[in-house]
Amino acid sequence: MVAARITVNGKETPIAPAAPHTTVLDFLRDRGLTGTKEGCAEGECGACSVLVARPGVNKPTDWVAVNACLVPVASLDGQEVITSEGLATVDESGTPTALHPVQEEMAVRGGSQCGYCTPGFICSMASEYYRPDRCAHAESPDAAEADAEHGPNGFDLHSLSGNLCRCTGYRPIRDAAFAVGSPAEDDVLAQRRDQAPPEPAATEYEQDDSVFLRPGTLAEAAQLLRDRPEAVVVSGSTDWGVEVNIRSRRAACVVAVDRLPELRELRVESDHIEIGAALTLTEIERRLDGSVPLLAELFPQFASRLIRNSATFGGNLGTGSPIGDSPPVLLALEASLVLADADGEREVPLADYFTGYRQSVRRPGELIRAVRIPLPLSPVTAFHKIAKRRFDDISSVAVAFSLDIEDGIVRKARIGLGGVAATPIRALATEAVLEGEPWTAETVEAAAEVLKAQGTPMSDHRASAGYRSAMLGQSLLKLYAETTEAVSS
Repeated sequence: MVAARITVNGKETPIAPAAPHTTVLDFLRDRGLTGTKEGCAEGECGACSVLVARPGVNKPTDWVAVNACLVPVASLDGQEVITSEGLATVDESGTPTALHPVQEEMAVRGGSQCGYCTPGFICSMASEYYRPDRCAHAESPDAAEADAEHGPNGFDLHSLSGNLCRCTGYRPIRDAAFAVGSPAEDDVLAQRRDQAPPEPAATEYEQDDSVFLRPGTLAEAAQLLRDRPEAVVVSGSTDWGVEVNIRSRRAACVVAVDRLPELRELRVESDHIEIGAALTLTEIERRLDGSVPLLAELFPQFASRLIRNSATFGGNLGTGSPIGDSPPVLLALEASLVLADADGEREVPLADYFTGYRQSVRRPGELIRAVRIPLPLSPVTAFHKIAKRRFDDISSVAVAFSLDIEDGIVRKARIGLGGVAATPIRALATEAVLEGEPWTAETVEAAAEVLKAQGTPMSDHRASAGYRSAMLGQSLLKLYAETTEAVSS
């Protein structure tokens, strides 16, 4: 087994003697790359963001911004990382000679004051700067007009949704983002996109009586989990990373499945769409390109771009959290899960998957290999997320709707709920009230009263039980108001 190594700003360095739980953030700072900052240690502030070379959607490689505070450095064995220090042009001695265009615009437009959050903004901004399909609206006649969240240079401000500014204010940062041009022809990082990213390394990294393992195939992973049932399985590590940082959780064995090829396929068949459990939400969003409208509505509201660059359906469903944003949507889409272990595979409807708080039918040693969404899709869909912040927040209530309405009659209704019970649930009683009835104000008002009573909501610091119940009913009324004209036409 080759010693675990990581390439940082073009220089290869061994991961040892870092402990397997050591984050990329701590690894970098221990080596003097202190531009990467720790703010929240939960993936909410973006002060720690760095760039990682990942398989691309439009080119062989994408420079993807991720939260360094959540990612175990061992998971980047054999991979390439760029920090804010690595963006500037340097001479042969390593001395910086010129700022990167993103750094230059942030400086001249006053986008940095105390500077604490600036390196994280720079890296997230650089990821968007190098996005292959970003282009100025003048260069793309079919592109939407520039607006408050999309610059005339094609820059999507949602790429910065996971970065929090602490003192400067966002206007000069936005000005800098909307001012950057396109990469020059001799830009080394732009040229790097035309080459394949590093292949995932089969990793066996052991230090301090704990081990980090990355098997090469699904069969190897299944056998490993059978032999090591106590192992913690991670993909994007957006949940486990918080446990390590905030709750000081440690595991004797961590198994990474994020690069398993069998978990990274996306196929559209005649009767279903199959989405690999280890594809990141950003990859799914870009590959589907709006073809599943309900998912397209979910993605911008799911945490932040930084989190979506690492988070996966497999992880969001595997934790069994009752407040995850994807389960209500997938329930409304009547999704099923493909579970795999050393003995083979089985398919389980998501509606039957959850059995209790953070509990499921998944057996020890089983992995979520894929999510299957049946086709055709219902034409009337909506995802309503009730939270204190518009983006980058945990839901108080999440409601997903998927309806077939023909000739003014509700032929089929599927409603997924999150945040109102110990598990994500289907609103079966409400679905029954709607199906077979006319899509009218009277029907919807009666169904909304039933929906308000679904689940067993509790009061906590995010919302009271009464508020959660009220929002369920309001959500259905909102759907009716938004869709009546479209349905009738």
